[in-house]
Amino acid sequence: MPTLNVTLNDKTYAVRVPDEMLTDAEDFFRKMDSDMDRGWQMSRDFIEHPDKTQRAQIAAHRIMLAMSASNETMAQLMAGYILKRLPGVTGVVVDTDGEMLNTEIVYGAGATSAPAASGKLSRIEAMKQAGKEVTAVYKSGKSFRFAVLDRATGQWVESAALDDEKDAQERRMQAFKQRFEEISG
Repeated sequence: MPTLNVTLNDKTYAVRVPDEMLTDAEDFFRKMDSDMDRGWQMSRDFIEHPDKTQRAQIAAHRIMLAMSASNETMAQLMAGYILKRLPGVTGVVVDTDGEMLNTEIVYGAGATSAPAASGKLSRIEAMKQAGKEVTAVYKSGKSFRFAVLDRATGQWVESAALDDEKDAQERRMQAFKQRFEEISG
């Protein structure tokens, strides 16, 4: 029976999906894809064309909601969707602070991105990972900020408050470039 490991608040749950559900629910999965084709509100951002990773993040968020409502069937359906749409996925680490785009997709033996054949992340994969670890610029009171994931602690570190949005965007791009270079080597 396929299993998706779902981590919520540092506790991991094994969501087992019956084999027959993976095949019998394909119409349901297609309906989900059709709904997401029209765009989806992912926390603060509306994503017009969610990619496969973002669709899995949406499903992971729905797993969290289903588990909090003790709806085992819905949790299994959402886990089945992720397992069917992202071959090789083993788990999700759901962001429980309300930022769906920060939910991590886990492949293989715990890596949070599918490795390239060489074992290193490709440039595109490194860019995606950096994008997950450096937030977009957001307004905080009258100032602008962004946050960067501290990999050692797993905590988000906010930038200094900046009065000018353009300046905040430039500093965010510097932080993104630095994180990309760290990831890609």
